[in-house]
Amino acid sequence: MTASGPNPLNPHPLPGHPRVGFLKAFVNQPNIEVGDFSYYDDPRGPEAFVERCVLHHYDFIGDKLVIGKFCAIAAGATFIMNGANHAMTGFSTYPFNIFGHGWEEGFDFAAVETGFKGDTIVGNDVWIGHEATILPGVIIGDGAIIATKSVVVADVPPYAIVGGNPAKIIRMRFPDEVITELLSIRWWDWGVDKITHNLDAIRGADLEALRRAA
Repeated sequence: MTASGPNPLNPHPLPGHPRVGFLKAFVNQPNIEVGDFSYYDDPRGPEAFVERCVLHHYDFIGDKLVIGKFCAIAAGATFIMNGANHAMTGFSTYPFNIFGHGWEEGFDFAAVETGFKGDTIVGNDVWIGHEATILPGVIIGDGAIIATKSVVVADVPPYAIVGGNPAKIIRMRFPDEVITELLSIRWWDWGVDKITHNLDAIRGADLEALRRAA
């Protein structure tokens, strides 16, 4: 078999395992961007990733969910978007206006907008564990790992392992100087042939080989 790498648009890249799918084959919403080879693994199938996992994401708000390349997303991971926000400028957070019948009168949408956090961005080569929850506006750095059932309320540095509710840094995967170099090399931006040729270095943490290949 020729070592050419899989097709990033293959909806089911693992024969006999329909629970795993490359998200680029399923996600076509203009407010969601997904990089090559990022996949979702769910026993119910990956086809409904957007409906099950990306919540309160409304076009009129304008926020985006950006997922980088080579991300692994486990079943039940949830991205809460800015549309879940309630106004917090008054005495009550109850959304009276959405029920109409006069309750919408005098409502100022700016009261909700003050709580918007911007786009949610997942870097490259990120592993998001089972039933983790990502809140609006969070930026997850390249190479990070999000532990199972974590609730991520703040930005995650590149190559950090975080866990808990709220998620805290458990440890960094590599020393600072190695992280800096990996972020400079950015192997995930290489062409598929180059990645394929250098898989031993990527999988084996051979930084010297990656330096030579960069």
